[in-house]
Amino acid sequence: MNKEMDIKLSWLGVITSQVHSIPEHTIPCQSSAGITTMAAIYLEQVLSLFLLCSLLHSAFSELRNTRSKQRSVSDQSKIDCYPEMGASRVSCQSRGCTWEERSEKGIPWCFFPQGYRGGYRIEETMQVTKLGYQARLKRRSDITIYDKAIDEVGLDVEFQTEDRLRFKLYDSRNKRYEVPVPMPKATEKAVNPKYKIEFKGDPFSLKISRKDNGAVLWDSSVGVFIFEDQYLQISTKPPSSFVFGFGEQEHKSFKHNLSAREVLPIFTRDQFPFNGGNLYGHHPFYTCMENDGKAHGVFLLNSNAMEIALQPEPAITYRTIGGILDFYIFLGPTPEEVIMQYTEVIGRPFLPPYWSLGFQLSRWGYNRIETVKNLVKSMRQYNIPQDVQYGDIDYMTRQKDFTYDPANFKGLPEFVQSIKKDGLRYIIILVWPLLQNVVVNTSLPWDEQTRLYRQHATFPDYFHPNISEYWGKLIKDFHKIIEFDGLWIDMNEPANFVKGKVGGCSKNSWDYPPYKPRIIGNIMADKTVCMNAKQASDIHYNVHSLYGWSQTLITIEAARNSTGKRSVVISRSTFPSSGKYAGHWLGDNKASWDQLHKSIIGMLEFNLFGIPYIGADVCGFFDHPTKEMCLRWTQLGAFYPFSRNHNGFGNKAQDPTAFGVEFARDARKVLQIRYRLLPFLYTLFYKANTDGSTVVRPLMHEFPKENVTWEIDRQFLWGPNLLISPVLEKGKTSVEAYFPDSRWYNYYTGKEMHTRQKHVILQAPRDHIPLHVRGGHIIPVQEPANNTAFSRKKPTGLLVALGDDGKARGEVFWDDGESIDTMEKGEYLLISLFCYGTGIRFNLVKNGYAARDLPKWGLLTVFGLAVGGVDSVSIGQTDTKANFNFNSESKVLTITDLSLNLNEEHEIKWTVSDTHSKGTGHKANHSPFAVEILAVLILSLVVCLDFP
Repeated sequence: MNKEMDIKLSWLGVITSQVHSIPEHTIPCQSSAGITTMAAIYLEQVLSLFLLCSLLHSAFSELRNTRSKQRSVSDQSKIDCYPEMGASRVSCQSRGCTWEERSEKGIPWCFFPQGYRGGYRIEETMQVTKLGYQARLKRRSDITIYDKAIDEVGLDVEFQTEDRLRFKLYDSRNKRYEVPVPMPKATEKAVNPKYKIEFKGDPFSLKISRKDNGAVLWDSSVGVFIFEDQYLQISTKPPSSFVFGFGEQEHKSFKHNLSAREVLPIFTRDQFPFNGGNLYGHHPFYTCMENDGKAHGVFLLNSNAMEIALQPEPAITYRTIGGILDFYIFLGPTPEEVIMQYTEVIGRPFLPPYWSLGFQLSRWGYNRIETVKNLVKSMRQYNIPQDVQYGDIDYMTRQKDFTYDPANFKGLPEFVQSIKKDGLRYIIILVWPLLQNVVVNTSLPWDEQTRLYRQHATFPDYFHPNISEYWGKLIKDFHKIIEFDGLWIDMNEPANFVKGKVGGCSKNSWDYPPYKPRIIGNIMADKTVCMNAKQASDIHYNVHSLYGWSQTLITIEAARNSTGKRSVVISRSTFPSSGKYAGHWLGDNKASWDQLHKSIIGMLEFNLFGIPYIGADVCGFFDHPTKEMCLRWTQLGAFYPFSRNHNGFGNKAQDPTAFGVEFARDARKVLQIRYRLLPFLYTLFYKANTDGSTVVRPLMHEFPKENVTWEIDRQFLWGPNLLISPVLEKGKTSVEAYFPDSRWYNYYTGKEMHTRQKHVILQAPRDHIPLHVRGGHIIPVQEPANNTAFSRKKPTGLLVALGDDGKARGEVFWDDGESIDTMEKGEYLLISLFCYGTGIRFNLVKNGYAARDLPKWGLLTVFGLAVGGVDSVSIGQTDTKANFNFNSESKVLTITDLSLNLNEEHEIKWTVSDTHSKGTGHKANHSPFAVEILAVLILSLVVCLDFP
């Protein structure tokens, strides 16, 4: 009996009778008693044999049933074998898959069975290389899903750093398209990687796990690996269902709902946001929170059209229709470190000019220059901060790039020069030529409109070796006419108002591939150009999603060459590494309440994607916002890194002056808070530029051990320490907010919240957005003004929030705010700040900027100073006395009129009275009296137990 049967019998709990045997060459006794004995012996043997046969039959039947159950696939584990429409039993089984009709929604009827005959096996022994491993994979059978299966696949594994692993699957015999975006090259193998990798040979699969706790981060054995010419598929089983990222689509929550079996299409498209459709950007990157609070990230470097299928296993399946599979795994272990490791690969985010952090105004439909002039004047009259005014396509002659309308926008160059004198900046839009000066009957069907009104448009090939000079000259020449400060590049997916071209695309495998991912439109070229169009680097089929990225690189170069300053570019289409060169807005959204919440989700996702200069059109692009909605959106938008009010043609005005005096006052109030915090926001962008950290981040990035934060997406943080809890619903004057385990202070009053790891209802009247500062941190601030040209000259200050240990830390980055390469040239200040409870030290880490108009330290505010009073405040070794006020109720110390140089080191000290707490903090719900009582009770119990 084999081992498996022994195990099976033991499971049944069977004990068989002993079977007697007769020795050979023995003659049995023939007496009647002997015959009876022999009969009994034979009967016992027969019965034992019968029992054994019955047991064997039962055991084998159960074993078959168990194996059958093992071969069957649970509903939550079923991976679709026929993702396109039109599956049938015959077509399913022709792929070697299992057909099983189900009534439940979302469960595939055609799925890959256990023991699927397709896929690959490792052909030879795994080879050790300089960077890791290498292997050749061979097809296991002649089964194909579509056509032209690759017979031999190469596998390269690189141990790039201790926290980063790369593995690449490619055609080992023929060169295939690979993404031309530069990525860092490893030159030596990581010495002490924090991961280990395991392989299965037949069928091939790959498993990546952490060395410290064995957590499996990648496991492709959950699915089937397919590599055909125009269809590549691989699956993985993440360690939890807490998956974030993948884009660009509009999502209802930051955390993906794997139970809903979402299919996320990725392929850049001119498409206003709606739930689930592929939008402007291409970002196949996700992060996953593991059950113990650690995090990891996965990036697929592939620019072809694809879809990501999520399922409740949990499992993730990639389906792409070109290129290779080039994966990077990032081990974190914190979620914030994952993003820092990711941006180390794709490129750190750019440092925006300081003025681009100010409030910006735009709309499509200004129509005449007088409209713009009146708007700028009205913003000044209401004293509402504004740094940037935009020119949309209205300013152009017949909506053609590098022109302006000499009739409706007569005097535009002079107007731009005049607003610059008042500290404002001007950004213009660039798109390919649209319609000529005709009136379009929009009531006609779209196809009929394009047939009647279409005009020729050109699509520059931004991969062409001569394009940089050509594009750069166009921009530089136009800057001589209109002195713009930044450029807004739109419609660069690229967008097209016909399907491919007039007359349609020819029949070919690029425009009509064997499988079309679930992207919008019935053909690949829907609202864009034909896939077989030839570009300098490759056919458009492969580089379509790189069109906006390729334009961005040469546009920021041209903008800097033209202005001589850092400048800024806003791009609608993005790809991994776009954040190194440009910012992004979330597209043509709608004036509806749900868009406020969704804009937070999009903002958080683009910080994951390494594009922190991000925002949504405040108050919506389509439709008309109500006054209440626009005000709540203005409050939320004041905390977008890229804060711009923009709306569409034909809609009512929605700028801060459009709703009357009361609205203007409330808008001014929240925008002045933004301007007060701009030194902090600028420092966060410095951190993003140098170490790749996020600017806006979800709460889980700072509190990963508190799993309640993993699903919070209606609040967010600026950096590690400013908590924003906006009102996102109609008619609400309060908001439910979660406070993680830390000291938290009301931004407006400085009073401590005294609540931790709880949800709290916060009052939020119409003119108020709840803000809270985290203890242990220092936030730089500055007196606000109507634009940054003036606010940068105002006194600066510090908001110090003491932590549980009575201390706080922070830093300030400062430069001229607009020069190119100030970081590379060392022309900046970096100030380290440390508050030790009874004083604060200002240490210069870098002292490379000493302008004459450098602002001075003027104000210091300390939250959480748990003392009875403050007797005096002195500055430096000379003990110069400073003006101060201490509020014994709120425990806030305010020091004013400092007038200290920004580029010098300082120390400010204060002496306190009634120092029962020595300035230290305390944790909520941990009363010292309660602790003493508990200690007495424990001691009494010990004494009683020990009493004889």
